[in-house]
Amino acid sequence: MSSRNLTCSFFSLVLLAGCGSEAITTASNYATDSMAQAAAAGLSHGEYVARLGNCVACHSTAEGAPLAGGLKMAVPMLGNIYATNITPDSETGIGQYTFDEFDRVMRTGVARDGHRLYPAMPYPSYAKISGQDMRALFSFLMEEVTAVTQANIPSEITGLLSPRWPLAIWNVVTMDNDPYIPNNNQSDQWNRGAYLVQGLGHCGACHTPRGLILQEKGLDEGSNAFLSGAPLDHWTASSLNGDVNSGLGRWETNDIVEFLQTGHNRFGTAFGTMVEVVNNSTQHMSVSDQQSMAEYLKSLPAVNEINAQPYNYTDTATKQLLSLNFSTPGAQVYYEYCSSCHVTSGGGYYPYQPPLSGNPVIMDPDPSSLINITLNGSLRVNAEKGGPDINDMPYFRLLLSDQQIAEALTFARSSWGNNAPSVSAEQVGEIRAATDPSRNDDIVVLRMK
Repeated sequence: MSSRNLTCSFFSLVLLAGCGSEAITTASNYATDSMAQAAAAGLSHGEYVARLGNCVACHSTAEGAPLAGGLKMAVPMLGNIYATNITPDSETGIGQYTFDEFDRVMRTGVARDGHRLYPAMPYPSYAKISGQDMRALFSFLMEEVTAVTQANIPSEITGLLSPRWPLAIWNVVTMDNDPYIPNNNQSDQWNRGAYLVQGLGHCGACHTPRGLILQEKGLDEGSNAFLSGAPLDHWTASSLNGDVNSGLGRWETNDIVEFLQTGHNRFGTAFGTMVEVVNNSTQHMSVSDQQSMAEYLKSLPAVNEINAQPYNYTDTATKQLLSLNFSTPGAQVYYEYCSSCHVTSGGGYYPYQPPLSGNPVIMDPDPSSLINITLNGSLRVNAEKGGPDINDMPYFRLLLSDQQIAEALTFARSSWGNNAPSVSAEQVGEIRAATDPSRNDDIVVLRMK
């Protein structure tokens, strides 16, 4: 191709990417119309869609009005942005948006005034939302949400990295703008689960690894990278595929449903921003939708552990601890600081304290989540039916050194049959510095929820 033709193709691409879009109209079916599930959950259609999308987690702050914006979020390699006011206020919110303009920003990240949103707003996932659900969400925001006059905070991205026009090219290269199309070879429930996981739930935004230009490496089950686990804000978003040890391979569908409802199951407990997902979103779903998500997730094959041996409990470490044999590095630290909750067998106290034996997070090759939660603790799940957790993970950054934490986590990762890689003091020190609240605000600056 000549340089002239290449240049023309480049600018044609930009022009096409900058074009507006008309509102999407989709046929109503079980998979993509949430009206019946909203009724089952006791919510309006629009509020239910907002719950499915977890809008409140990003567009609210702890001290602010719901959906009035202001949450600080990091854009990797660029800087910080602030979530916007999406209440129906006509001056500072979305009160002047037409439905077509709302539909466009949700699907393509192009705002009413033409500026482009950074994909911290998960519009690549929201593009899959059906026409029915999108209209219901728009009606909810415009008619059921209280208008709040609160000016949006300018982004903290300056210099050569501040222009947003390259996002037009990013969209063309990385996105599929089509709404979800049911797979006729799968059941209605599988399709409903796929619609929720890929679209409104935007699970891939956290649990799918990113490429060189920060795009999700896969947007659906057609890619092995989809939901295969990813690093995120000094945490690790776990694999949600069939990996037998660090994924969902040993979970039954009822284990997934229980986790979505309560943030707990026999394998572990929600932590980090997943706590907010349970608190604000998944526990409010209908049981049918929770089951649909579980059926879809259980259909995803193993990717990282295709030939791995399934977890098998061993009691060597338990006997060692019970005999007060602390010859293994980390054994004494575990016994003194961890065993009161997670017990000497590593089994925890279900459902109050999670097990460490056989826990997928313990066996994850990336120990970031374990380090982070040990240093900084975790939020409490506030399940609507069961009330708030009576216990939460305390923080140990002031009690234990990097070496002590590294040894205790290595002990847990190598005990009771877990057989996971060791943790170094250097890894702990890196996350300790990055999440030090006295030096920076990385603990509360989040890319995605």
